[in-house]
Amino acid sequence: MYGALSTLTRPILPQLRSRTILATSLHRAFVAFPSARMRVPYAPSEPQTEEARPVYERIAERRKPRPLIPLDLALLHNPAVADGWNSFIGAIRTKTSVPEGLRELAISRVAVLNKAVHEWDIHAALAVKAGISRDAMQLVFDLPVTKKGLVESNDTLGFAEDEYAVLSYTDQMTIGVEVEDAVAKKLKGFLSDKQIVELTTTIAAYNCVSRVLVALDVGENNGNDMKKVKDL
Repeated sequence: MYGALSTLTRPILPQLRSRTILATSLHRAFVAFPSARMRVPYAPSEPQTEEARPVYERIAERRKPRPLIPLDLALLHNPAVADGWNSFIGAIRTKTSVPEGLRELAISRVAVLNKAVHEWDIHAALAVKAGISRDAMQLVFDLPVTKKGLVESNDTLGFAEDEYAVLSYTDQMTIGVEVEDAVAKKLKGFLSDKQIVELTTTIAAYNCVSRVLVALDVGENNGNDMKKVKDL
């Protein structure tokens, strides 16, 4: 059901060429997004110091073949923070064993709860690509919440049992932080202990992502409509 700078071997010319390519791609990413509404200006699209250059290169490596995104250029006000973020989110995205569909389902629900437009547009599409049905994604988008998370029900509201367990856990982590024992226990029927830790850190990580996106209006998406499920 579920699907998600080259090494420099000669001292001068290749190095200059690599730096030119990096600078060009970073500049293209920077100028593609207006900064009028972002609450701080984006960081420079090129490294300002030799110390910062490897950070830019590591982030560019993870993003390729895409250029840097607005979130990168917001975080690069502090290259050390951007570097740690890149390492952490990179591990969350590529070095966990939670089924891709469940992972993207959880991230999509975080986006809805936190009104993070860009996060929803990207990750809801990835959830569908990974095998989550459009009907399920419409529920993710539409379902209201209570102080305990998903609307209480005697059934799974049309979700598969593993999807419902993940969404209940996501809601409680995101809304009230505290997770009831019964909600946490449901995950054990579908995920290993390792995967439960991975899911928990994924939900926490994308709560962090959405809070930065929304608080600073990174990408100038606040107030825009989220993509409709039929258009994912």
